[in-house]
Amino acid sequence: MNSAAVLHKIKTERVIALIRADSPDGLLDCARALAAGGLTSIELTMTTPGAIPMLKQASAELPNFLFGLGTVLDAATAREGIAAGAKFIVTPAFRPEVIKTCRELGVPVFGGALTPTEIVNTWDAGADVVKIFPAEFFGPAYIKSVKAPFPHIALLPTGGVNPENVGEFLRAGAWATAAGSSLVEAKALKEKNWPGITARARAFVAAVAAIG
Repeated sequence: MNSAAVLHKIKTERVIALIRADSPDGLLDCARALAAGGLTSIELTMTTPGAIPMLKQASAELPNFLFGLGTVLDAATAREGIAAGAKFIVTPAFRPEVIKTCRELGVPVFGGALTPTEIVNTWDAGADVVKIFPAEFFGPAYIKSVKAPFPHIALLPTGGVNPENVGEFLRAGAWATAAGSSLVEAKALKEKNWPGITARARAFVAAVAAIG
């Protein structure tokens, strides 16, 4: 799948499932549970122990899923993640070397930013999408405000996105969204409550569908 196809799939699905865990145990089953609810774009974060080996295994065993690697802070980790099968890379802050590496390798990169200056710098550095993080402190209104002077910049709010406000974020102009604990709760992951995770995924999908 080329870069354009990856971006199209995420924009169509509108929600990236962000998985942070204390261990890689159960992540494949978690991915399957999310897919059962309609979400197949999944970001595994580097804060999860064994994230790279798990990414490699997940990409091999679930080839129809779109796995990305998140919390990437340096170019070496980006290269390692891409070699393991990451279809997109996500940073939590402005990391120009990561953006440059992903551009060279032809893999979409979502660069983290918050302020208008950071957003413009991230976009100008070559990010395909600017991840607005942490989004929970300003909410959909901030996305709407930023889109006014920067209508050409694709924004991905992350943090605080839930089924109740995902529609608001999208109506405010978000290109897509990313959801973590409100979608994959730590307790549900630890207890392997796959039906519960599937139900949360369905709630997100229904909320996105409701905005048309």
